[in-house]
Amino acid sequence: MMLPQEIIRKKRDAQRLTPAEIEFFVSGISSGAVSEGQIASFAMAVFFRGMDMTERVALTRAMMHSGTVLDWTSLRLDGPIVDKHSTGGVGDKTSLILGPIVAACGCYVPMISGRGLGHTGGTLDKFDAIPGYQTAPALDTFRQVVKETGCAIIGQTADLAPADRRFYAIRDVTATVESVPLITASILSKKLAAGLQGLVMDVKTGSGAFAAELKMARELADSIVRVANGAGVKTSALITDMNQVLGRTAGNAVEMLESIQCLKGEKTEPRLLDVTLALSAELLVIGGKADDAAQGRRLAERALESGQAAEHFQRMVVGLGGPADILERPEQHLAKAPVVKPCFAEEAGVVRVMDTRAIGMAIVALGGGRTNPSDGIDHRVGLTDIVGLGEPVGPDQPIALIHAADEASAGMAASSLRRAIRLVGESRTGPVVMEELR
Repeated sequence: MMLPQEIIRKKRDAQRLTPAEIEFFVSGISSGAVSEGQIASFAMAVFFRGMDMTERVALTRAMMHSGTVLDWTSLRLDGPIVDKHSTGGVGDKTSLILGPIVAACGCYVPMISGRGLGHTGGTLDKFDAIPGYQTAPALDTFRQVVKETGCAIIGQTADLAPADRRFYAIRDVTATVESVPLITASILSKKLAAGLQGLVMDVKTGSGAFAAELKMARELADSIVRVANGAGVKTSALITDMNQVLGRTAGNAVEMLESIQCLKGEKTEPRLLDVTLALSAELLVIGGKADDAAQGRRLAERALESGQAAEHFQRMVVGLGGPADILERPEQHLAKAPVVKPCFAEEAGVVRVMDTRAIGMAIVALGGGRTNPSDGIDHRVGLTDIVGLGEPVGPDQPIALIHAADEASAGMAASSLRRAIRLVGESRTGPVVMEELR
């Protein structure tokens, strides 16, 4: 007979757990048979002792099978089922653009996304900015929209990887979140429960990323790629730069507007376009729609330029309850903040260093993010026209335009933005796609 405390003891003593032991413990997390104290102890033991790849695969599989695993066989889809996941950043709106691009190229993208917490924005919060859009539809609706439009972006349902929800909540309050094996299992259990055949990971590194140092980003990317492939899902990862805001906007409605403008072929910030096309190309290779990344990128570019990606986006929005003219009249549907003010630097110069995390926290302070899962969101607030590294600021060029609910919060955000940029120091600029792992 297995006992939770003996499994904890074994891991505490740096011994390898068997798949059966891991499955037993995860089953107890789901059923409540394992107490919060035991879960916390197990998490701490893993935090300090780690897990080898065999254990990580077993933990991921057990958490994945703790609830429903979607099966798309009955829909007879004529293309691969693929998805993309990001470790999070500031201004990261790639999912909004990538899903429709990849769908336009013949793949199916059942993207189950999360909400923002801390300084990082959440994909679901951005879609909540669209009136009527259902981020929590019935499962049958989700499946039908995926079949008819090629993509659907929604939130995690209650029966997908339920063990992860309880496990993560306890890790969050016991200082055990920053464990690569546990992060790997948490991310992949939800993604693999969606019934995927292929996955690309966007692992961000830099001042606005969870993995601030490149070493940790490499470790996490390697773990995710090896575990996902070990679990039977073809996966690769790109390590991308988050030493500055991605794109020119940060906030929910303003990021949605920037994404729609990109899909419509209007002016797009080069770094945002580059990382989106690189991730899209990787998925098209994984899904067998392209022979290599170069061909995949050409297909993705064609989907954007032809308007097919925009068409898939609109069909997805309508299928999930949003307005039919979201592409033609986005500014009529996306709420606007009552106060819009430029934020100027204290002196003129060129931006050398950006504390991207601090910019994300400034948006949280405006009401555009949350520090607790139950916090509400003001979708109107955020930043637009954000300056990039190596670009000038001065009396005619603000750091950003602040979109705020009132003058007082706009003033506080301006103070935070001024502190978040430096005009001296060594600029950490380079290609937005830093490394690839397959």
